[in-house]
This record gives sequence, C-alpha cells and structure tokens, in this order.
Amino acid sequence: MEDVANVLIIGSGPAGYTAAIYAARAGLKPVLYQGGQPGGQLTITNDVENYPGYPEGVNGPTMMMDFQAQAERFETDVRYGVVTGVDFKKYPFEVTVDEEEVVNAKSIIISTGASAKWLGLPSEERLNSKGVSACAVCDGFFFKGQEVAVVGGGDTACEEASYLAKLCSKVHMIVRRDVLRASKIMAKRVMSTPNIEIHWHTETEEILGESEVEAVRVFNNQTGEKTDIPIKGFFVAIGHQPNTNLFKGFLDMDESGYIVTLPGSTRTNIEGVFASGDAQDKIYRQAVTAAGSGCMAALDAERWLAEKEMA
Repeated sequence: MEDVANVLIIGSGPAGYTAAIYAARAGLKPVLYQGGQPGGQLTITNDVENYPGYPEGVNGPTMMMDFQAQAERFETDVRYGVVTGVDFKKYPFEVTVDEEEVVNAKSIIISTGASAKWLGLPSEERLNSKGVSACAVCDGFFFKGQEVAVVGGGDTACEEASYLAKLCSKVHMIVRRDVLRASKIMAKRVMSTPNIEIHWHTETEEILGESEVEAVRVFNNQTGEKTDIPIKGFFVAIGHQPNTNLFKGFLDMDESGYIVTLPGSTRTNIEGVFASGDAQDKIYRQAVTAAGSGCMAALDAERWLAEKEMA
C-alpha cells in the first residue's frame, strides 16, 4: 500500500485528462489510472472535427495523446493499470489496481466513461470508423448528401435519425418491431420526416463492404426475406452502457447505471468522490462536454479538500 494521493482519477479520455490538468495545475499532484482502454472511446475514432482548437480536425488517438501530454506536462502521474476494486467506506479511500496493488486517496474522480452497445457482427467491428458509427453528432457530417442507415427504435435512434435527416439524402431506420419504442413526440417527428424510411420487422444480417460501408443486408423477421440496402454510413443506436459496475453498492445510480451527481456539480452521494464525463452524462456524450465536466470535477475536488483541511 503506497502513500495517500490527494486526487486519484479513475479512467482517461477527455474527462479524466482534463481533470488531471486542472488538479495538477492546482498543485494537487494527481494520480491517474488509464484503464483498459487508455484514451477512451476516442481512440477508436478516426476523425474528430467538432472539438474546438483543431481547425483541420484531428485523429482521435492523436487527440488523446495530446491530452495526456498536457496532463503530464503539469506532472500528473499517469499510470497504466485497471482499477478492479474500490472501498469508499474507508477513509482515505482504498482503490485496488489490477487486483493486486492497493492505493489510498483523499479524493476520487471517476471518469470511466460509457461504451456503446453493438450488434456483435464481425463486419460491424471490421468497418468501425470506416462507415460504422455509434454517434451521429460525431460522424454524420462525413455522410452529407448520402444515404445512411440507423439501427434501433428508441429515443436515441429517433434522435440520431432526425439529426442525420438534416444532412443526408435518405435515412433508413432498421426497426425489429412494428412500432417505435420512442416517446410519442420523437416517433411522430421521425414518421413525419420525408427522407426517413422505416423498415419494420427488420433486422441486420451483415454490413457489406471491404474497406468502407457499401450496403447493409437486412432480413424481415416475419417473412425471412433478405434485402441489400445501398448506404455509406451505418449508425448503431441501441443505447450505451456506462462503465460503472465497479461502483455499485457505493454510489447512487439511475436505472441505467449512470452515476447520479448533485445538480450543478460533479459531487456524488459520498463526500470526496466525484463523477465526470459519460459515466454520469447520458444526454450529451460529447468529448467537449466530457472535458468540461472533468474540469468541474477537479475544481470540486480542490474545493472539497480545502474545506476538509480547514474544518
């Protein structure tokens, strides 16, 4: 067991690295564990064109290397390792890394993110970032004037389809039931948009294309009939799963597993534990909003530590 860290950040990506930059500049000497996917979801994103400061766009992995370099410039202790256990009932808090090492911390910032749910098709993985995406806001611009497909029938899928309909010539919604699960207002919006075509009772069999998406092969789950729909973009919108299982039993969460924070802050129900990024944000899920909440978490932690020392 090593000496107590002032601030221990669990997870990297825009939220974690930004929290580290702010905490380090405040002289808190933060320790950051990168997790199983250093840099988070952006490491599987080729082009990022909507983050301020990169006028020509930036490759996702390169962007995360820039974030890490900036955090390390201010002497953040960035470490490889996966946090496999926590004990928030003890103080200082205990964090177990790679099931072996135990680290103590005066405060914790959680920035473990969320993972998109996928269909599980080999072609989906092979063509990821080559036409396959789980974020219309992030990647829709690349398919301007082209035909795309959206898989899903809930609010997320309807929001993605509505957004893409403003950019693309046609949006094919692949819905496995005969009704949308979305709220009535979202469903009505989709069904009244002329360039959105809904394929009912339809499921995806395969995404076609070698180096980029060329079409999607679907089948009707009532008749078995198969159809190839020519498209350039394939958007999976069946939801996200926050990476928060590690904190169950300690932190308040909503029904989907997102960490609940006090309004206007990153504070959780446990004093000294803060949550930032997609682990607590199920609405926006953007790199820039994650970075903003990472800043908030560092400021909240700094103020909380100061208050504790003064008490």
